[in-house]
Amino acid sequence: MQYDYLIVGSGLYGAVFARKATRHNKTVLVIDRRNHIAGNVYTEKIEGINFHKYGAHIFHTNNKAVWDYVQQFATFNRFTNSPVANYRGELYSLPFNMYTFNKMWGVVTPEEAAAKIEEQRKEIKGKPKNLEEQAVSLVGRDIFEKLIKGYTEKQWGRDCKELPPFIIKRLPVRFTFDNNYFNALYQGIPVGGYTKMVERMLDGIEVKTGVDYLADKAHWDDLADKVIYTGSIDAYFNYSLGYLEYRSVRFENEILDIPNFQGNAAVNYTDRETPWTRIIEHKWFEFGKDEDGNDFPKTIISREYSSEWKPGDEPYYPINDEKNTILSLKYKEMAGKEKKVIFGGRLGEYKYYDMDQVIEAALKMANKLLKNGADKILL
Repeated sequence: MQYDYLIVGSGLYGAVFARKATRHNKTVLVIDRRNHIAGNVYTEKIEGINFHKYGAHIFHTNNKAVWDYVQQFATFNRFTNSPVANYRGELYSLPFNMYTFNKMWGVVTPEEAAAKIEEQRKEIKGKPKNLEEQAVSLVGRDIFEKLIKGYTEKQWGRDCKELPPFIIKRLPVRFTFDNNYFNALYQGIPVGGYTKMVERMLDGIEVKTGVDYLADKAHWDDLADKVIYTGSIDAYFNYSLGYLEYRSVRFENEILDIPNFQGNAAVNYTDRETPWTRIIEHKWFEFGKDEDGNDFPKTIISREYSSEWKPGDEPYYPINDEKNTILSLKYKEMAGKEKKVIFGGRLGEYKYYDMDQVIEAALKMANKLLKNGADKILL
């Protein structure tokens, strides 16, 4: 069979594009090298709990059109991300707010907290030259040392003095007791998990999993007029210009025969000595209850370890420093010369995307290719 579109990857970008194209009477085949759909937002039931296999994914957006779009495929619960920071046994609220400042300095009023931060910000003279100076210039030395330095160095595998300042453009500082981390108008977790949501997006669409597109590229390309490729852009070109760099994440998962391990979905470990960056307790994304309102008797935790990516690992976060930006632009120039292939998504564009941004980008690309008009986002 000849298809209008071959879509490589069944994550959010591929699934959204597939749904959009199908609604416009295009024939679509979706393939994925993994043995499941949904990409990194894949969730599976373990002990009745929706387990986020590739790390926590919390949907949040201020884009009403995107929010309305995903509502077609899932009902979202009211989960609000309110992580906790653990610094050598001291617990702090994230984002930085009045709870944080009271624990850090004993201050009680917003005026006292603002004065303390302003006093410490003055340490940095002139334009910040690295991430450490940037962070101190925004929130002061105390918060940097306890809540930013160790976590960031584990996340990136580099000293904060070696990281560029643009990685931290701003830091959320709130002189209120609001601990809603994202501060987005719309947020939550799909009831039943992300996999169920993506299944609904792909309902009625032909999907093949366990398929390595790049291993038999010519064969798959021959099946379609256009290819939507959401894999790594450098892998597509067989790393001919060199490897783009990513940070990867390794998980240690445990099923515990207790009802509550840490009392929160996410606890960040911000000291440098603790080897993991955070612990996720999956049941709290659903308030500790199943879809029928019953308490989960057990719990599942995941310790996350950040690592340097190497071939064979899952690439998670593009390292958008000067070297990688230059290299990615060269790959994008090559991609622009591919007549039938469109590169999209976090890996295809070598760009960090939140979930709502991935969905918006896929809808815009579909509108462009289907000549549907960017205003018709729901069709």
